[in-house]
Amino acid sequence: MHQKNIDYTLFFLVFGLVIFGMIMISSVSVYPSYNVTSRMMELGRIDAPNNWFYLVRNISHVFIASLAFVFFVKFPTEAIERNARAIFVSGMVFLALVLFIGAEYNGARGWISIPYLPFSLQPVEFMKLAIIIYLASYLKRNRALMRSFQQWFVPFFLIMASVMFLIVLQPDFWSVLILGPLCVILYFVGGWSVRYIAIMAAVFAVLAGSVYGLGMHEWPEDRNSFSYVTDRIDNFLADNKTAIANKTINFQTEQGLIAIGSGGFSGVGFGKSLQKFGYLPETQGDFIFSVIAEELGFVGVFVLISIYLGIVYRGFRIARGVEDLFAKYVAVGVTSWIAIQAFVNIGVNLNIIPLTGVTLPFVSYGGSSLLSLLIAVAILLGISRHMRVTSTYAHSYANRDRR
Repeated sequence: MHQKNIDYTLFFLVFGLVIFGMIMISSVSVYPSYNVTSRMMELGRIDAPNNWFYLVRNISHVFIASLAFVFFVKFPTEAIERNARAIFVSGMVFLALVLFIGAEYNGARGWISIPYLPFSLQPVEFMKLAIIIYLASYLKRNRALMRSFQQWFVPFFLIMASVMFLIVLQPDFWSVLILGPLCVILYFVGGWSVRYIAIMAAVFAVLAGSVYGLGMHEWPEDRNSFSYVTDRIDNFLADNKTAIANKTINFQTEQGLIAIGSGGFSGVGFGKSLQKFGYLPETQGDFIFSVIAEELGFVGVFVLISIYLGIVYRGFRIARGVEDLFAKYVAVGVTSWIAIQAFVNIGVNLNIIPLTGVTLPFVSYGGSSLLSLLIAVAILLGISRHMRVTSTYAHSYANRDRR
């Protein structure tokens, strides 16, 4: 039998995080909003500065992403599977296009401005979903060739490599931290081979070491595309106390650790963060977790992480309950994407992962991230409603209907 309704537990967990993100952005973005609107006033674009610039834009992001969610939650999974190749090719074209017409920010050319859209689109965010869909289709179609090196693994590896090559050209090395493990997880659930996973791990290690080494090289220019990677890894490898004392740790990481340490068990109180007033950069984006820890303390962080764990549990429950392989792989991919990205962002804030610039799913400010994630969740919820469940779940739903 089919489950008639979407997984409402997953729905409420995700949109609970979206609402929580809006609430936190109303607090953490006060100072950045005032700075941005002050510059806009100097340019004559507005009459007076305000404290709600980022909040208003975030509300518009949520509105647009919610409309997309409503559309895709009703979109047939079979239609997505039929168009998997077209989705992937579109994502690749979009990813390549940004190299020519993309806007540059913090040394990376990864954004495309769309007229009348309240945020710039970041193609790599949508590529995460596109590669999940395409690899899910590829794994299903070529399952019989799973053990073949030339017929299965080589094409699979080339798909991965082509995507990551375009991302590195931006340069955006840190998105590889999401896509690399994501592809390996999909390969694992599709019918893994220890030898092939070892090959992928070895190639990744060699490439990562090469990037780190190139960042250490003395180039004619003051900086090069690899230098920031090397610097961030060096900051990460340094002991926190020693690095802070010697002023060798990244300033943003240092201020994030101070914010987390200031929160204690119950936090300093909502809206009472000190680090958000110019001490900690990107409080509405990459480092919103640090301010959450400062204002809401261990209790708030515990609840937040519990919600992410709940989302991961519901996502893998859906994956386990469906029979269609494409739907199963997509469910695993979307769930793993959320889990990996949340882990990376929180790890960066705790300085257990090098500084990456990865957003906290559903919470951080960022239109492309929120839009792509809500589309992915909509597809996941569509799978939970439309796909056939296994006998165990069918029996439980039948009993529930009788009650």
